[in-house]
Amino acid sequence: MYFYKQISDECMKKAHEYGILIIVFALSISLISWCCNKKKDNGNSSHGTSKNFVVSFDSTLVTAFYAKYPKLVLYKKQVASLYQKNNYDFIWYDKKGRKETADVIYNKINNLSEEGIQVKAPYKEIVDALFQTTTSKSDINTELFLSNYYFFYINKTLRGIDSTKMKELEWYLPRKKQSYVGYLDSLLVDPKLLDNKEQHISQYYKLKTVLQRYRTIEQKGGWDSIVVPNDFKLIKPGDSSDVVAKVRTRLFLTGDIAEDSKNRVYGNALQLAILKYKKRNGFTLDKTISPKHIAEMNVPIGQRIKTIIVNMERCRWISTSVTKAKEFIVVNIPSYRLTYFKEGNMALVSNVVVGNTMNKTVIFSGMMSYIVFSPYWNVPINIIKTELLPNIKKDKNYLSKHNMEWNNGNIRQKPGTSNSLGLVKFLFPNTNNIYLHDTPSKSLFNSEKRAFSHGCIRVEKPVELANLILADDSNWTPEKIDEAMHKGKESWYTLKNKIPVYIGYFTAWVDDDGTINFYKDIYEKDAQLASMLVEQ
Repeated sequence: MYFYKQISDECMKKAHEYGILIIVFALSISLISWCCNKKKDNGNSSHGTSKNFVVSFDSTLVTAFYAKYPKLVLYKKQVASLYQKNNYDFIWYDKKGRKETADVIYNKINNLSEEGIQVKAPYKEIVDALFQTTTSKSDINTELFLSNYYFFYINKTLRGIDSTKMKELEWYLPRKKQSYVGYLDSLLVDPKLLDNKEQHISQYYKLKTVLQRYRTIEQKGGWDSIVVPNDFKLIKPGDSSDVVAKVRTRLFLTGDIAEDSKNRVYGNALQLAILKYKKRNGFTLDKTISPKHIAEMNVPIGQRIKTIIVNMERCRWISTSVTKAKEFIVVNIPSYRLTYFKEGNMALVSNVVVGNTMNKTVIFSGMMSYIVFSPYWNVPINIIKTELLPNIKKDKNYLSKHNMEWNNGNIRQKPGTSNSLGLVKFLFPNTNNIYLHDTPSKSLFNSEKRAFSHGCIRVEKPVELANLILADDSNWTPEKIDEAMHKGKESWYTLKNKIPVYIGYFTAWVDDDGTINFYKDIYEKDAQLASMLVEQ
């Protein structure tokens, strides 16, 4: 019995040991199975599920995508850079499905016209269909479409037209620089950044507001052309005619007059409206209405909208850092106006004369470094050849009569009140040899069109400008500045603080109160830019 009991105990012991081994083996199998499933989960996900989310994809799929959708190849370099940076991981999906930023980008593209963008996104119908599906599965087509659409949207609305076109547009102001590959990291965290109104200079958003206003007017029928009699010459205050009533209606549509009374008499309310209209369209401020004013009112609203869109595009090129400088000077060529900003405020506004169509003032920037009092005018070679030498042949005393002299083979005009540069010039060294200066020809500032110079910029208020620039310099007082200007001997002064000068070209500009100003496209640049925007 003892023998059998011993065997029985031994068997029980072995059975117990084997049971433990079986349990351990079963647990190991379960653990391995759980790990495998976990690994699969890390590669697939959906809304609330982890089965369908793929972490990364084969890089060759990018090339295959562009072979199938060649209209997007413009963004291939940016997209490739984006995925190289992210190790070809899915960007627009996570375990919960498509990210919020994806839908924000898609919605933005659906409303491109609000940003003044006239072109349609390529393959829009395909993307619309992709977004209409409710599946949360990560999809390579949707993924790559979103990345391309991101760069499409960013390039159109933030970056603007490709910088390689700048030389063709004769625009040499520095473009803003930003990596939009890195910018996406921030957008994926906070898609509301796309609505940040500090991405452009404030003028962009002012133009955007007016664009919506003008489109509303257009949707309501716009305005009719004002037809005038063949013998129409002038309307003066107190005159009465059908044309007066039509002018009143036209100015009511654009907010220049508060109400349209249909009155045929050219009374006080309409006179004030005419002055407002003339001011924002670059006309001389008098109360007469002539054919040229009617012609300007007859510019179709569609053309005005195009002008706004073109100038929104120009705003995209300008860095917001420009307006944050302590002081800077802006010259807008089409408005014939210089504005000096100091500590965020307009310290001076002055009329200017710019280059004529044969000698265009260049669109560029520089750092004002010197003020030259009682300057010589070193006559440019082309002016010597085309103007002075023929006059010298006709009159051997031509130079002395114009206070000029030969100087090392060139010609210069001596300092004085008759000097073509006036009593002072402001230099911001540049290869274009363009600068700001005074002029003895003050009457030109009263002209509506002020494109008369050989390229340099004549300033109506040079004394005020000099005083403001040197106001914080202890070396100068208004009396000393006046003395230096009238000394008759050239003297240079190096500014302690260089001042940025920006020479721009805007044919539409919105004031702080929301008033839109339209200026003549004197160098005919709008149509060229507009065609580029449609082609891109």
